[in-house]
Amino acid sequence: MTEAAADAAAALAVARASAAAMYACDEASKAMGAVLTDIGPGFAAMTMTVRRDMLNGYGTCHGGMLFALADSAFAFACNSRDEATVAAGCSIEFLRAGREGDQLTATAVERARSGKSGIYDVTVTNAAGDVLALFRGKSLKVGGSVIATKQA
Repeated sequence: MTEAAADAAAALAVARASAAAMYACDEASKAMGAVLTDIGPGFAAMTMTVRRDMLNGYGTCHGGMLFALADSAFAFACNSRDEATVAAGCSIEFLRAGREGDQLTATAVERARSGKSGIYDVTVTNAAGDVLALFRGKSLKVGGSVIATKQA
């Protein structure tokens, strides 16, 4: 194995361990049925099926549920290097409604990291690949280990 391949494998192992530690304590994501389907350094994907109790008065997926799914994917992506990180701010643009039974996927991608700050973009899609929402999160490293903190 080359040094680059070994570094990539080690980074992936850290991302997986960070995600496992976080998900074990993430009651909000579990309650909404969000499942982490992919993780890597600066990257995370989560899925969630829209349930009846997630619908708004128009019979479509409540925007807060789309936001929560995107925010959860953002959290896993920005904590994927075992550096405790929180949201410093975020915004979302709703483009299309989700429907009961839709399988939604939130894919978070790191765009930039500098010092204690990071920028992440999250795209929420349905099973047909339609984009329902675009989310941008700004992260702030607060110090400490994600893995050690969650295991303590």
